[in-house]
Amino acid sequence: LLSQNSVSYAEKSSKPEIIKFTSQMCLDCQRINSTIKDIYPKYSDKIKLTEIKVEKNDAYTKEQIKKHKVTLVPTTIFTNGKKTKRIEGYIPKNELEKEMKALINE
Repeated sequence: LLSQNSVSYAEKSSKPEIIKFTSQMCLDCQRINSTIKDIYPKYSDKIKLTEIKVEKNDAYTKEQIKKHKVTLVPTTIFTNGKKTKRIEGYIPKNELEKEMKALINE
């Protein structure tokens, strides 16, 4: 069991990731969420998506906000281990898809 867990963890961590900081009260966040729901399924096997709701006041959320220096929502971070791109504010669908493709070198 332990080796199986470490394999799946290693597998997950090697995937490019989108970290999305969002809030339920934020209209641009809701717009990005619906855009991501449209296009993410095409990339879900290649990109890990992590959503962090900033209104959750737990230790993990606070740590992530501090680590990524998030000061406004939506903030979307695209990272593949080598390079990281950060976009604050709303992202149009075509730009979001372009960033996803760049993340997996398509």
